[in-house]
Amino acid sequence: MDHPGFDHHTHIPGTTIFDGKMAMKGYALNKMCYAFNRQDNREAFVADEEGFMTKYDLNEAQKQAVRDRNILGMIEEGGNIYYLAKFAGIFKLSVQDVGGMQTGRSTEEFQDFLNSQA
Repeated sequence: MDHPGFDHHTHIPGTTIFDGKMAMKGYALNKMCYAFNRQDNREAFVADEEGFMTKYDLNEAQKQAVRDRNILGMIEEGGNIYYLAKFAGIFKLSVQDVGGMQTGRSTEEFQDFLNSQA
């Protein structure tokens, strides 16, 4: 869905471009986050994070970003924000919270920025 005035090719400073190379890099991480659509998988992750990450073949950098709850680090490791939203939800972070982290804004500042772009 296109949004008026939104250029899909504009790079926002401080953000990571999600392209084919990043999709390959982040495959395991995104697959794990997709699994969080199921409640039993969310519960299994909370019960044994290390085992769950190993089951999904996350690399060490991805695992460390997850351990640190570092959403930006996960994005740098190939995480797609739409899949990471599932992970963030487990820890009660909204997409606006993550957008604020990416841009160095508070959640409220980021929401105001989004509203100003509408």
